[in-house]
Amino acid sequence: MGDKGFLIQKPGFATTAIHAGQDPSKWKSAAVVTPIVMSTTFKQPAPAEHTGFEYGRSGNPTRNALEECLAAMEGAKHALTFASGLGATTTIASLLSQGDHIISSDDVYGGTNRLFRQVISRLGIEVSYTDFTDINQVKTAFKKNTKLLWLETPTNPLIKVVDIAALSRLVKSQGDVIVVVDNTFLTSYLQRPLDFGADIVVYSLTKYMNGHSDVIMGAAVLNDDDLHKRLRFLQNAMGVVPSPMDCYLVNRSLKTLALRMEQHKKSALTIAQWLEKHPRITEVFHPGLPTHPQHEIAKKQMTGHSGTFSFRHSGGLEESRKFLSSLQVFILAESLGGYESLAELPSLMTHASLPAEARELLGVNDTLIRLSVGLEDVDDLIDDIEQALKQAFE
Repeated sequence: MGDKGFLIQKPGFATTAIHAGQDPSKWKSAAVVTPIVMSTTFKQPAPAEHTGFEYGRSGNPTRNALEECLAAMEGAKHALTFASGLGATTTIASLLSQGDHIISSDDVYGGTNRLFRQVISRLGIEVSYTDFTDINQVKTAFKKNTKLLWLETPTNPLIKVVDIAALSRLVKSQGDVIVVVDNTFLTSYLQRPLDFGADIVVYSLTKYMNGHSDVIMGAAVLNDDDLHKRLRFLQNAMGVVPSPMDCYLVNRSLKTLALRMEQHKKSALTIAQWLEKHPRITEVFHPGLPTHPQHEIAKKQMTGHSGTFSFRHSGGLEESRKFLSSLQVFILAESLGGYESLAELPSLMTHASLPAEARELLGVNDTLIRLSVGLEDVDDLIDDIEQALKQAFE
């Protein structure tokens, strides 16, 4: 076992992140840093005979280098990048046809929920929601037309952990159903869902993979050749592609991913352990804590948790507002996974698009605070939370 009982990190991750797809001999200049190729079109030696690139939407050297690196980091054969995480989700959903059925996590990113409820469902694709931590509920949710399972683990914002291997075994017994895991919260450094039976791993690269809060981008990583061919067609046909500049920036950021994730992991667990002992805190949702309901599952499939977790306090909406407004190091803002620490109120911010009854059923209420612990000194972060709690409850 690895750190605190979690899986041992596979060797060579940092080396792969730095070198995969980056061979200087790929460029005539032999540049060590992958060049930014901004051209939208490429010269062809003869009609319909290109040398690997013809039009920027269909392929770009900078984008290809990033996709090659993402696949290698995941231990996968293929990776595709998109203009956003929701762009990746939309493209994957477009694998389906009218009359098909998706089973989604009930506790899922608000943007994904909004896309499924208000867009995908209008196209004649049925979507239902269930608690993936209960295998019996998942069994019950299956229909003859079920074609795709969409799950996050850990979930957002309640940080529930889903047993990927158990769920994948169940799905494969049901027929030809695609298992998609949103791995945004952990990255390939802390969890590799393909190793546990998932078909596609999806990312908002905006978050930890880029880690600098300056790029919007998504990705899908997979092994299946046929699925890859279908997604590659959709990537081009739908035009949901990222810019070369953004690909360059994410590619740059991956070089420090291992270092950043180690610090996020360490600091967040320290803060979670401190919060557990605070008299004003009633619940802390962090898979690294033995009190977490799926702590043992987390240790089976993760090499640790990231910097994003949630907690509840003993007050109400007024105390949440005062707490968040009193923070000085943490920034009150949506998103997560950057070098800077963020705090937010999911009920009014990232998950406000959920119907009120859905939020109530899930427990996404006004006492639930989500933190994204950045790379600042952990003592400064704890001091900031402590002073903000004092002001909220004075």
